[in-house]
Amino acid sequence: MNSSSLQKSSYSASNNECVEVRVCGEVVELRESDEPGTILGADPAAFLSLLESIKASGFDQPA
Repeated sequence: MNSSSLQKSSYSASNNECVEVRVCGEVVELRESDEPGTILGADPAAFLSLLESIKASGFDQPA
């Protein structure tokens, strides 16, 4: 995976504990920075649904 194309979560600040995301063709790929070899892929509609669920639950607030 080419890490230069990954976007880091804005909630991660300057530490290395973050979620990174990128679009690769028709798939949205996510990974946790401390597990770079593990990648979760989703179609854009499923990813949007995930984001909407996170925001609706209040889990999108910094700890």
